[in-house]
Amino acid sequence: QVQVVESGGGLVQPGGSLRLSCVVSENILSFYAMGWYRPARGPDREWNEREQIASITSGGSTTYADSVKGRFAISRDNAKNTVYLEMNGLKPEDTAVYYCEAEQRNELGRRIGAYWGQGTQVTVSG
Repeated sequence: QVQVVESGGGLVQPGGSLRLSCVVSENILSFYAMGWYRPARGPDREWNEREQIASITSGGSTTYADSVKGRFAISRDNAKNTVYLEMNGLKPEDTAVYYCEAEQRNELGRRIGAYWGQGTQVTVSG
């Protein structure tokens, strides 16, 4: 069973920074992509829906949600099977539990599974 463990959350003042880490028990390059998520907000969202805020594919391509573009950066250390989320310019609305996902796709590019961590709490207040 693949293990995904997040860490690095905490309490930070608005404008501050945090770096989240996600350690995976298997080679992260064996997954199609690694992503960071947080609970989705908005009246049309399901209670357990998560939104992807950043991702990095095995090929190194990155994507970001508009809400974090220019403030957050995703990176990885392949040798440590670790993915990072550098969070700068934090705002109170960034307060959330942040989850790491290891996504699997088949040879047709179809999503076939994912492994999730338990999440790490980020609180922006002060």
